[in-house]
Amino acid sequence: MPAAVEPGAAAARVQQRTEELCAAALRALTGERDLHYRAARVHRGRQPLPLYAPHLHPRVEDDDDFVSFRGAADGIALRLRLSDAALHERLRPAGPIARGIFEMLEQFRVESLADPVLAGVARNLRHRFAQWSTAFHRTGLTDTDRGLLLYTVAQVTRSRVTAEPVLEETEDLMETTRGALVPAIGSALAGLRRTRHDQAAYAGHARAIAELVARMIASTAGGDEDAAARADDDDAQASSTAFRFLMQNAPPPADAPAMAVPGRSRSFEEATDGYRVFTHAHDRELVPAQMARPERLRELRTALDGRIAAGGVHQARLAREMRALLSEPTREEWHDAQEEGRIDGRRLAQLVASPAERRLFRREQREPQVDTVLAFLIDCSGSMREHAPVLAALVDTTARALETAGASCEILGFSTGAWHGGRALRDWQRAGRPARPGRLNERCHLVFKDADTRWRRARPGVAALLEGSLFREGLDGEAVDWACERLLARDERRKIVVVVSDGCPMDGATAHANDAHYLDAHLRHVVTRREQQGRVQIGALGVGLDLSGFYSRAQAVDLGAMRVPQLHRELLALLAMRRPRR
Repeated sequence: MPAAVEPGAAAARVQQRTEELCAAALRALTGERDLHYRAARVHRGRQPLPLYAPHLHPRVEDDDDFVSFRGAADGIALRLRLSDAALHERLRPAGPIARGIFEMLEQFRVESLADPVLAGVARNLRHRFAQWSTAFHRTGLTDTDRGLLLYTVAQVTRSRVTAEPVLEETEDLMETTRGALVPAIGSALAGLRRTRHDQAAYAGHARAIAELVARMIASTAGGDEDAAARADDDDAQASSTAFRFLMQNAPPPADAPAMAVPGRSRSFEEATDGYRVFTHAHDRELVPAQMARPERLRELRTALDGRIAAGGVHQARLAREMRALLSEPTREEWHDAQEEGRIDGRRLAQLVASPAERRLFRREQREPQVDTVLAFLIDCSGSMREHAPVLAALVDTTARALETAGASCEILGFSTGAWHGGRALRDWQRAGRPARPGRLNERCHLVFKDADTRWRRARPGVAALLEGSLFREGLDGEAVDWACERLLARDERRKIVVVVSDGCPMDGATAHANDAHYLDAHLRHVVTRREQQGRVQIGALGVGLDLSGFYSRAQAVDLGAMRVPQLHRELLALLAMRRPRR
């Protein structure tokens, strides 16, 4: 019997499947091949699209159904097809509240222009807006004057533009507010439907409504629109939530991870022979467990075991979740003499001898099997030294769970043999400092655990990750290539590399002799090439940093604040991601 699917893994698969289907609908409606979902948000290539409107962001955790996700995808597709982004940017107002309302009104315009032939699209759009409206009301956002005003604006304007009725459940609730609002915006409101085929003309009416409503809200906060968004009276929390529902391109929260931004490298782009390495003479591949004294390894392992015991990791549950996420149906055997299935040619003679015979078919039996090898590739640069204890606990418990689930696991690392170039830099200096020498440091690749070594025997090697002397600088691009080549030499059907890093590639000597972004450009080149080949799935856990500038699959984690079970959740979410189309 297949292992039971844990709720976390099941939710991740539902989310993944939903996003795949919605992304396919987006690409079909827009003709843009590079649209995909990442972290529950639509991206074009590596860039996230603007937020557009509040009702375009359903969430699984809010129990939004599949039709809601399809409605949001259809709304985004119409926005991309029917709205001139440059014109919209030029005409939109400056204030945060007015801007949010203006964005919402433009979204209503494009939704009103849905092709009547595509009846399902219009139905999805209606369903999504109704579900958002219901959630807005039932979560208490209409209990305040400002929240009710914003809600009424959304209901009245969409109803006028699309010629669809307002939500029946709240029609009586907003009657008084609508009675005060409609006369104030009457002329502009009438113009919305009339000019919906002309974006520029429509924008004039939409801007008038947005600015008027913003002034009405600001008047309750002393005439300052920004102050309204920061209101601190009794209904401040509900009001600020309502504003966030409507604000376009709201700033990220203060604790949001920074994004790694790769720079352009003229040295890399202009080189006819691609990435250069001045010398390989000092490059090494090391097994740290063989370099440390046995007493030191026992000491490190004892410390690691203590951290794991205090972390509250449920190994059996993690193994089940890994198995559920990584397993794929595999044909095991055929069952003969069945009453349905595929015709078995070997039994056709029985039909002649016994016309009533019905057991002429065969059916294949498929069982979920895990045929996967996963390699952790750990950035052993100096800034990662402080994170080594929690990182060692994460990879150790995950390797054990993967083994229990039937998958293979490697734990690899990358660093340099010296700071600021070492012997490679001295060789370059003795050679007369030729221009654009390429990489100028001693590459050091580390094998803490290989895929053929069982977890129990590899325990001392994993503990060697706690040895601080290994952490120097980082040559990420070469390390990713190395890890991929190791997996490609194996027989497992599915191959995964998970990079764990807290920043961009860095080697002082290489940056000084070439340019500051030489290693950045090489890492992007390697990851793009490997992702396009599709033979190895590459993902990244960014330690306090969003690495999506380098990797299509990326998840930011906080090793300082998260406990190991929380990190397992983030890892499962990363493994559930699919590579976006390009």
